[in-house]
Amino acid sequence: MSEEFDLSSFETSMVVRQMQLSDIPEILEMQIACFPGMEPWEKEHLESHLAIFPEGQFVAELDGRIIGSCSSLIVNFAEYDDRHTWDDISDNGYITNHNPEGYNLYGIEVMVHPGYRRMRVGERLYEARKELARQLNLKSIIIGGRIPNYHKFADEMSPREYVDAVARHRIYDPVLTFQIMNDFTLMRINPNYLPDDKASKRYATLMEWNNIDYRAVTKRHYKTSYPVRICVVQYLMRKISCFDELASQVEYFVRVAADANSDFVVFPEIFTTQLMSFLDEPSASQAVRKIATEYTEDYIELFNSLSVRYNVNIIGGSHFVEEEDEEIYNISYLFRRDGSIDKQYKLHITPNEKKYWGISAGDSVRVFDTDCGKIAIQVCYDIEFPELARIATDKGANIIFTPFCTEDRQGYLRVRYCAQARAVENQIYTVISGTVGNLPQAVNMDIQYAQSAIFAPSDFEFARDGIVGETNANLETVLIGDVDLEILKRQRQEGTVKQLKDRRHDVYKVEYFSKNPGQ
Repeated sequence: MSEEFDLSSFETSMVVRQMQLSDIPEILEMQIACFPGMEPWEKEHLESHLAIFPEGQFVAELDGRIIGSCSSLIVNFAEYDDRHTWDDISDNGYITNHNPEGYNLYGIEVMVHPGYRRMRVGERLYEARKELARQLNLKSIIIGGRIPNYHKFADEMSPREYVDAVARHRIYDPVLTFQIMNDFTLMRINPNYLPDDKASKRYATLMEWNNIDYRAVTKRHYKTSYPVRICVVQYLMRKISCFDELASQVEYFVRVAADANSDFVVFPEIFTTQLMSFLDEPSASQAVRKIATEYTEDYIELFNSLSVRYNVNIIGGSHFVEEEDEEIYNISYLFRRDGSIDKQYKLHITPNEKKYWGISAGDSVRVFDTDCGKIAIQVCYDIEFPELARIATDKGANIIFTPFCTEDRQGYLRVRYCAQARAVENQIYTVISGTVGNLPQAVNMDIQYAQSAIFAPSDFEFARDGIVGETNANLETVLIGDVDLEILKRQRQEGTVKQLKDRRHDVYKVEYFSKNPGQ
């Protein structure tokens, strides 16, 4: 009996998988081979794709080599002009306009290495997109397709005549013919779609594949409004004798927020330093460490129980916490009304926090999913650094909450003016919540100054002066106001100015480096 062949020596491995950061150098090299004479991706484009919508980015790999890739984002296509360009639909290639609540998967790039064509690589990539659309229950896939053979016929045919001839199989076009064979139908022909696509004479065919498995769901329909009610607590610092007194004050404000049907209630930064008033600890740093080690569990249990009991999401101000490295951090917690908890570390520590309390800095900008959309928390000093708000907005945040604690008007105005600027720059809502009163028993917490507020972008659709509401200065009170996320979404597309869409990525950029993967 003859020996059997070792079949493994004949096997190859062809897979389509999600793109990874380590694939970027190969993709950039492949693109130059695929589209000579056209402006290629930059590394920052692909990094942005993976940071914003990793599920929509695929590569085809043969025996460990990248031979094809495709990139996409989700949009609500009804919000875009029919004659949009590639730059319009992709935010100049960065896909920061990706909308997880959209109806349509929009494909902005497909490429197959010239040495591996006619191996159905493109078909495999398209099938991966179709499967993603089914999994995410998207209505359709839309693409702006090149017509790279059109330049050969441009002297004798209009773009419409050329497309009709390809559709009737009288002319072969490597892109359009492929798309038709993959069940895409023509919607229209767009001029000036890709300025550097000379082969297509800058025309593109807008094509659509309809997902027959799409199921309309009630939460994804056009809304005239999407109001979110916010209760801002302006908290009076006063002497107390035990933790239960602080808990009683906190519950009172949460109850007020719940009685007003608020979606969020936000407390100020480090208002739990009120506990110092009965600790009888002369050393400021030791007082902070006592709060961190002896009252953190009580603080978390209190707020978590209140968020569930009163059915309101709580931004729990901030609290000093000692972690395993024995460092003290200034942490703001999000207590969701479903009982889940998240946290944001303060990233920028003020000179006084370092001098008196020895506070350490965090290193991640986080954005949190809630039942009212994505939010971010930037504690006091952090709102004065515009890069953080831009990063949070690019990650999808619609509201930035800023618990703060300032001792004088100058410090307060730094927080206020910067919060208003962040609202305008990023077309988001910002909320500031501060402490008032006096706490003479606590070193570095003896005086407070605040005027809490909710800010909006400055445009006709929003509140006058970009101020949804504000409290009187230096009085214990609450502010309750509604912000509308639907108006925010529409204004980003159709506002008098469009700061997010009009950013010059070719001139400047903000790079984010996190020490914690996935954050």
